[in-house]
Amino acid sequence: MSPVFRRENEYTFKIYSNEEERMHIHVLYDRQEAKFWLEPHVELAKNSGIPEHKLNEIKRLVEKYADNFKEQFRQHIGKRIDD
Repeated sequence: MSPVFRRENEYTFKIYSNEEERMHIHVLYDRQEAKFWLEPHVELAKNSGIPEHKLNEIKRLVEKYADNFKEQFRQHIGKRIDD
């Protein structure tokens, strides 16, 4: 299971189940993907082909919705642990 947390513009924000527990978000764009840490602050963890100018826009969106993503992440991880 891989819940979508948000869709905005041409980006999809999600996490993958059974992955590490450090808070993060994956962003899909045009068949490419980037991963951002949400804590201790928003930071690019990995990029698989998204152009730099798009990464800057994505980072601004991740920062804008970081608190929401963290809460969704907690809820999802909690469900996964309790299953």
